Amino acid sequence: MSRPRIVVVGAGFAGHQAARTLSRRLRGRAEIVLLNPTDYFLYLPLLPQVATGILEPRRITVSLTGTLPRVRLVLGEAESVDLAARKVRYTDPEGGGGELTYDRLVLAVGSVNKLLPVPGVSQHAHGFRGIPEALYLRDHITRQIELADSTDDRVEAEARRTFVVVGAGYTGVEVAALGAMFTDALAKEHPRRHDTSGLRRPRWLLLDLADRVLPELDQRLSGTADRVLRERGVDVRPETSVKEATDQGVQLDDGEFVDTRTLVWCVGVRPDPLVSDLGLDVEGGRLVVDPQLNVPGHPEVFACGDAAAVPDLTRPGKFTPMTAQHAHRQGKVVGHNVAASLGLGGERRPYRHNDLGFVVDLGGVKAAANPLGIHLSGVAAGAVTRGYHLAAMPGNRIRVAADWLLDATLPRQAVQLGLVRSGAVPLDSSAPELARSPGSSTSPGPSKEE
Repeated sequence: MSRPRIVVVGAGFAGHQAARTLSRRLRGRAEIVLLNPTDYFLYLPLLPQVATGILEPRRITVSLTGTLPRVRLVLGEAESVDLAARKVRYTDPEGGGGELTYDRLVLAVGSVNKLLPVPGVSQHAHGFRGIPEALYLRDHITRQIELADSTDDRVEAEARRTFVVVGAGYTGVEVAALGAMFTDALAKEHPRRHDTSGLRRPRWLLLDLADRVLPELDQRLSGTADRVLRERGVDVRPETSVKEATDQGVQLDDGEFVDTRTLVWCVGVRPDPLVSDLGLDVEGGRLVVDPQLNVPGHPEVFACGDAAAVPDLTRPGKFTPMTAQHAHRQGKVVGHNVAASLGLGGERRPYRHNDLGFVVDLGGVKAAANPLGIHLSGVAAGAVTRGYHLAAMPGNRIRVAADWLLDATLPRQAVQLGLVRSGAVPLDSSAPELARSPGSSTSPGPSKEE
């Protein structure tokens, strides 16, 4: 008798944990296949530290084959799911097409950049969801400071030393806080403009339509983050956003035009469009599931993470928010429930989780945190934040800690590597973890069934 096949689509927090749980529970009694565009799990919360030169990119990329024994990795981006035939169609990294049949399917496809109908944004802004975007931003920021130092045009220099971040959630706050420290350090290595023309320190603007930063979090966490940002010189603009973006700057909705060459788009995420194309019930673009993370009417299909609208049993009538904390724990539950649905151990159980607190890294020894509801700031919050990240990472902990130690004792290496060009990381990409190559084909090749 052949083993049942379980296909997990996506290796983010939810998919990686689902595959890991299945591997540990089943131990070869079922074939587990993981479909993902890359061969690594990305620890997304530390991505701002890659963009600002604190961590090297490989530190936050954890090998899938190294951490998931008894799981077969198939490199590819899911294109469609045929529920009737129980097949997932995908495109591999070289443009070829393939199909995976399944007995059980776990959809953990995650999310992509959230777009708004703002003229010029898709052409002139860059998102922040993958390694290519972080590497591009690190080079871009370095280049702007260097070009500002070399030009004799004061207006151009000011524009190049101005950085605009839209979105004051987790990512936007951390990018602005760490970015301000990064550009201050870069500017000290390029003092000509400052010495001869009195240019002010590099300028960072953080915009959001909400009335405060981190609007989804506790007011005290928001206040701590706001204070640190302003101490760093960040111009925090609540209830303000971009009306139009051009190659010379951004027009704000309050009428001001800001000369800049840098627009970082951190307004949030939306579920991967794949789930909306299934023809099943969705809620805000997220696939509706029951408390056991099963898709109603399809007992063989499960979903978790950002792409799933999971009922929040701690808040009746609501769905769990799109956070890494929920995705990680949902992956564990879905792994248990998939095994149970195959009769390979245990009974299915509902997903229930109360938030244990949040941490926001503000760079240096500064952070905002409320573990178990205890509000912390300053050095204590910084220690808790970094300790949490080390505990949450499925690998590379020693390497990350070593990079933090080096950053605390040695100056950062401020050089452009030129590995990722602007056109390789478009804002509207459905796969921000992949850089686009000029002239590469996006159409799939001949299909192959597995």
